[in-house]
Amino acid sequence: MQASTIDRSSTRPTRLWMPERVVFTPAALEQPWGQQILERVQALNLPVEELPRNRLTGVRGEDERETYAIAKRTFAVVTAPPSQLKLSPIPPSADWQFHLAEGCPAHCQYCYLAGSLSGPPVIRAYANLPQILENLGGYENKAQTSFEVSCYTDPLGIEHLTGSLAECIRYFGTRDRAQLRWVSKFDAVDGLLDLPHNGRTRCRVSVNAAPISTKLEGGTATVANRLQGLRKLAQADYPIGLVIAPIMPVEDWEQHYRDLFDAIESALDFDCDLTFELISHRFTPGSKEVLQSWYPNSKLDLDEAGRVIKRNKFGGVKYVYDGETMKTLKAFFEREIDRRFPQAKILYWT
Repeated sequence: MQASTIDRSSTRPTRLWMPERVVFTPAALEQPWGQQILERVQALNLPVEELPRNRLTGVRGEDERETYAIAKRTFAVVTAPPSQLKLSPIPPSADWQFHLAEGCPAHCQYCYLAGSLSGPPVIRAYANLPQILENLGGYENKAQTSFEVSCYTDPLGIEHLTGSLAECIRYFGTRDRAQLRWVSKFDAVDGLLDLPHNGRTRCRVSVNAAPISTKLEGGTATVANRLQGLRKLAQADYPIGLVIAPIMPVEDWEQHYRDLFDAIESALDFDCDLTFELISHRFTPGSKEVLQSWYPNSKLDLDEAGRVIKRNKFGGVKYVYDGETMKTLKAFFEREIDRRFPQAKILYWT
């Protein structure tokens, strides 16, 4: 595929996440995939601790902030519980979600996992990945079934430690009726470029306007780096996508998002299979409480007075932007995408 080069002056090398503590449960070490992860970790010269029992300890501090810091420096290799083999639907992103890990090495101050996962936010990778993948076949119940693997983790952010994302891509490359979907705020894609994906994996990066990405997305690759990673994946003939999230009407938001679209246009200056997913910012009472304990000095706007309540079918509460704001945001993004990327498809706005 021929494509012109673009300005890379706004990119800088991204450091891979290296945990300070790596632990394996006995059950994980019994798994061949667990042994494969062990070899990868040892090759990186990271210290390894073998736990005496299948229980993770030593990750709580004196308060929530200290617990957060300890957990975010810990990489645990465990086995996924049997309950994770019963998949849940995940509209509008995909038909089903499955998990190769849970927890994320990034420090996004609006983190979607806050309040969603129980216990300290340790990054846990699953050693029984072959069993998890084998289980997916029972859910391929139509001509095209989609599976999202990044609901509880950023799979690319830990790929150098696990190799699990590449294994998922290889698996889906053999399927005729299933597509894998993953999204990341990292850029270390080189190990994925030569895999036999057969177009069965859609690779997406999550991006945002500069005031949000630079101030609220700690520990991630820059947006420019993410777009360069996406460019490489598109040139390797993967279907690709942009997840613009969480969309916020910050000061001068229209110009900041136009600048983002300019960067996307520069990175993807050739024909490719491209989708967009547009997600406005929202939060729950539970996530607000957790986020404020993790990031007590954050500038993230979590003022309920500027939002309206949205309830789900189970009575759960989310705080979202009012109808007029949502209408204005949606119209802007649809207009910009239609003008700049007429061949692309907007999968959803939420």
